[in-house]
Amino acid sequence: MFIQTEATPNPATLKFLPGRDVLAAGTADFPTPEAAQGAPLAERLFGVDGVRGVFLGSDFITVTKDDTLAWDHIKPSVLGAIMEHYQSGQDAVAAGSQGGHQGHEDGPDSEIVTQIKELLDTRVRPAVAQDGGDITFHGYERGIVYLHMQGACAGCPSSTLTLKMGIENLLRHYIPEVLEVRPVAA
Repeated sequence: MFIQTEATPNPATLKFLPGRDVLAAGTADFPTPEAAQGAPLAERLFGVDGVRGVFLGSDFITVTKDDTLAWDHIKPSVLGAIMEHYQSGQDAVAAGSQGGHQGHEDGPDSEIVTQIKELLDTRVRPAVAQDGGDITFHGYERGIVYLHMQGACAGCPSSTLTLKMGIENLLRHYIPEVLEVRPVAA
């Protein structure tokens, strides 16, 4: 098995491409070892000293390490854990373990929320996935869109710039009711 790696804009995060499907649908974010319960791949990765976060996409795995360690020291163990997982034949995430967040879609703003989600899915998510991350919608209230950055994008030095200059400008351009985009913590 050959696993490719790619750098991300976040120096503490590396993107691993196993050349196989990771998740059949959606994404899964595991910011702590406790959150990884029921997710065999993430549990195995948290078993590597220095792993601080795991994010799973359709065909990639994003791993965030402790800032005190160099990738040269931790990368071989992460690669080994990924190979062990695929050799085990287990699913990356057990059924029912993958969390998600639903935004509010009823009420007077439901049409705006639908437009926001469509723009996020078609224009924003593909771009952040290339960097090993994802973005989730958390709500819309009085012109303010609440989003959560995950994977390599969480804690990335340029995530605030991405939210403000990229995503906020895009949403404001297409949806005049949007006044601001704010990040939320998980």
